[in-house]
Amino acid sequence: MTPAPIDSRIVDVAPPRKDTLGLPTAARERLEKDGIDLADGYPYRPSRPLYLDDVYKIRDYDRAHVDPGSRADPEKKALLSAAKEVIHLTKHIGTEIVGLQLKDLTDQQKDELGLLIAERSVVFFRDQDITPQQQKSLGEWYGEIEVHPQVPQVPGVPGVTVIWPALQATESRPNYRRPGGNSRWHTDLVHERQPAGVTHLHNDTVPTIGGDTLWASGYAAYEKLSPGFRKIIDGKTAIYRSAHPYLDRENPEEGPKYIEREHPLVRVHPATGWKALWVNRAMTDRIVGLDKAESDLILGYLFDVYEKNVDIQVRFKWTPRASALWDNRITMHNVSWDYEGSEPRHGTRVTALAEKPFFDPNAPTRREGLGILGPDEIQELAEQ
Repeated sequence: MTPAPIDSRIVDVAPPRKDTLGLPTAARERLEKDGIDLADGYPYRPSRPLYLDDVYKIRDYDRAHVDPGSRADPEKKALLSAAKEVIHLTKHIGTEIVGLQLKDLTDQQKDELGLLIAERSVVFFRDQDITPQQQKSLGEWYGEIEVHPQVPQVPGVPGVTVIWPALQATESRPNYRRPGGNSRWHTDLVHERQPAGVTHLHNDTVPTIGGDTLWASGYAAYEKLSPGFRKIIDGKTAIYRSAHPYLDRENPEEGPKYIEREHPLVRVHPATGWKALWVNRAMTDRIVGLDKAESDLILGYLFDVYEKNVDIQVRFKWTPRASALWDNRITMHNVSWDYEGSEPRHGTRVTALAEKPFFDPNAPTRREGLGILGPDEIQELAEQ
């Protein structure tokens, strides 16, 4: 399939390529049933922008964003009463909804799902019968769909990204010691002017053993910090960089460079009003206003708080046709490559872009908002 630009400003710099991999059976059956045209090959490959300025110009403007969770019934009666079962997987993060089909949710239920995701960070649905087209439609409820100029898409459905590790391995081959790719703690699209909100990943094909995904709570990571340390980072900003490098058009000899945006280290979710630590080791580069040694020291500690506290994480074992919807504003995630590419894995992903990140010094933590502070926490706050 000949690459074509997703954005008219992007000049095609990639030669046409033919995929030689065979689609996993379950994935092919799903796509064909859903009317996806595979005649010209799979996936659709947009042309890849070469220069920084081309990518900076994509979505480089302020967009209004009203979070659906902010208009939802706080008790979420329409959503939760319709489910056969609601399973909270850990105390701090992760909920599974049983007995509902995402494609059939009413507008009210979609709003309430948005609030549930904002509160629980990631929500899971198994045994979903959902087309890529329906997945995109649901994503549009939560914000403007991100159409990525760098990654494969489902043919005819721009904005529905193909997540197919075997395909990615043809460009960057993973191994046991360095699995690479998504097998690292990260948050999606932090380099955007208005970064990612809700992401929906639907996996139609998964390994029988392994390939789990882990999420960690930014609310809880912030709450792990002492009140005194929170004062050090509250209101600070950092530079967040893109996953993909590009060239400076005027100085290409300087080599690959990354898209960079300045965002707050601690942000507030518009639906819950709670503070969350918003850093990730893969893409948070440096704290603005600090020397490199100072920045590296603080960021290293913040990364560790997020990554090493297992009580603020959830690990999800995929089953075929399961969906996960998570909020990139309050989480980071990591994919386990313990299946080592021995079995196929394939899915489709849609990401809705949200508001420009903001900080509010008067916003509460999640535990303050829920009124579940322990005696020691109350004492710590009183001493500040």
